Amino acid sequence: MENQAKRSKQSSSSGRRSLKRKLEGDFEDDRKVSSPFSHDDDDAHQDLAPEVRTQVEILESTFSSTEADRASAKRAIHVLSELAKNEEIVNVVVDCGAVPALVKHLQVPSLGSEGDGGQMPYEHEVEKGSAFTLGLLAIKPEHQQLIVDAEALPHLVDLLKRHKTAQNSRAVNGVIRRAADAITNLAHENSSIKTRVRIEGGIPPLVELLEFVDAKVQRAAAGALRTLAFKNDENKNQIVECNALPTLILMLRSEDTAIHYEAVGVIGNLVHSSPNIKKDVLLAGALQPVIGLLSSSCPESQREAALLLGQFAATDSDCKIHIVQRGAVPPLIEMLQSLDAQLREMSAFALGRLAQVT
Repeated sequence: MENQAKRSKQSSSSGRRSLKRKLEGDFEDDRKVSSPFSHDDDDAHQDLAPEVRTQVEILESTFSSTEADRASAKRAIHVLSELAKNEEIVNVVVDCGAVPALVKHLQVPSLGSEGDGGQMPYEHEVEKGSAFTLGLLAIKPEHQQLIVDAEALPHLVDLLKRHKTAQNSRAVNGVIRRAADAITNLAHENSSIKTRVRIEGGIPPLVELLEFVDAKVQRAAAGALRTLAFKNDENKNQIVECNALPTLILMLRSEDTAIHYEAVGVIGNLVHSSPNIKKDVLLAGALQPVIGLLSSSCPESQREAALLLGQFAATDSDCKIHIVQRGAVPPLIEMLQSLDAQLREMSAFALGRLAQVT
């Protein structure tokens, strides 16, 4: 049974998934972020409501291409993003109408005659700030649907393609990364939104971004695909159909621990309860780089690799033989001595699978 081992929940000091994405995998149910917003807290933060409303009003009145309006919008979004970083204030920000105003500024206003010589002032910066702030607001499940209902997803998907119509720059990379992170947070533990992302065409550009030159964009795209693949068969199939596997397997060999951690996580979610995809992954050559990650300096990657090998070992006896022949057993045994309880748990799971008679 796939639920023989339960992966312990990952914690984050900030609790914001956009800053530290949680493991999503074989042995845990969807998790809910718990941050009660008590009446006392509510009262304590209500004095911020006038300030939030002021910033929302600025956003509602500055959707134009003039430099003054773009600068005002950028400042207002920055204020809202700083407030949204505090989970106890997120409700106030949402209740004061920030979501539709922020969604509006995911779009680029028409460049009128008052524009700066054909150049959009603060190009990409306003949209990046809006995507980032919406991602912070999406930390609470009750806000995810509100943001999607405000039609944020089509605009976020458009932002994923920004590099195709704009010269590559740090600003372009930033807006793409924030859009991918926002999609990750919106779809987290929300099966209907995962499906909606696919319907809105979000998966092909995310797969394409796995090959992006900027490593931060690569990681963000992989993180979004990891979330979208979790317990969603149609999303899994489309990710594979978009030819993501060769790139993901290359990412497994990356020296950047964050990149190979996200890549092994995507693959793990793809193969979970999907025997056909599991075969595709093995045929694509994933086994050796996954075994290599057992010796990674990144404990999270080690855990994911051990878990994935346990999944591979359930395929057939030939696969078990290949796993053993390619050197997986010694590092798995070494992991049993780790002080990390989750490492011990995952290595024991993988070794147990290898020892089972099929």
